Amino acid sequence: MKGVILAGGSGSRLFPLTVSVNKHLLPIGQKPMVLHCVDKMVESGVTDILIVTNPEYVGHFSMFLKSGKNFGCNLTYKTQDHADGVAGALLVAEDFVGDDNCLVILGDNMFEFDLKKEVSEFNGDCHLFFKSVVDGHRYGVGHFDGTTLTELEEEPNDVTCAYACVGIYMFGHTVFNIIKGLSMSDRGEYEIADVINEYISIKNISYSFISGFWTDAGTLESYRLANENMYE
Repeated sequence: MKGVILAGGSGSRLFPLTVSVNKHLLPIGQKPMVLHCVDKMVESGVTDILIVTNPEYVGHFSMFLKSGKNFGCNLTYKTQDHADGVAGALLVAEDFVGDDNCLVILGDNMFEFDLKKEVSEFNGDCHLFFKSVVDGHRYGVGHFDGTTLTELEEEPNDVTCAYACVGIYMFGHTVFNIIKGLSMSDRGEYEIADVINEYISIKNISYSFISGFWTDAGTLESYRLANENMYE
């Protein structure tokens, strides 16, 4: 299992905190946001990790994290040259992942739960993590028929209370072929929801409901919540 942390984006929702720094290097508690994700991967047994970020910030990440040795892992860095979505960023990791499976975390995901069990039991297809939220319009939302996941809908306008697909995924290496077959959405991005819906259509998908604190620290309010709950 390889680890991939997606740490790009403009951080516009966290302005003005991100005027001169990538949001994933902002502090959450006593360490930068991205290091929480690194630590969660190492805790789960995933120690060969790629960080994908914007070209202008890759030096900032490597200056702080260096080789990863001090954090119990081996770090590699690559850049996403175009802002073409989460799936587009993941495609950057294709050569790094090779024929292995990958644990993918969007770098603003702050959470308490332990990934060890899911990582150890992963079957090489696609595994998702869901959390009940009251602001479902911000996320990819799962639709279920009993225990069967039937669709992932990206940022639905009319949804409040819902099960959000949090920004933590496990994929087999087939994910890269799926991404290459995607068309760009109306937002000009390769959508991770389209990748997941392809796995749903071929019935190669599993999921878990997570417990404990979780937020994506991508807005000023959720950044405040992350700092209140993740302080160490």
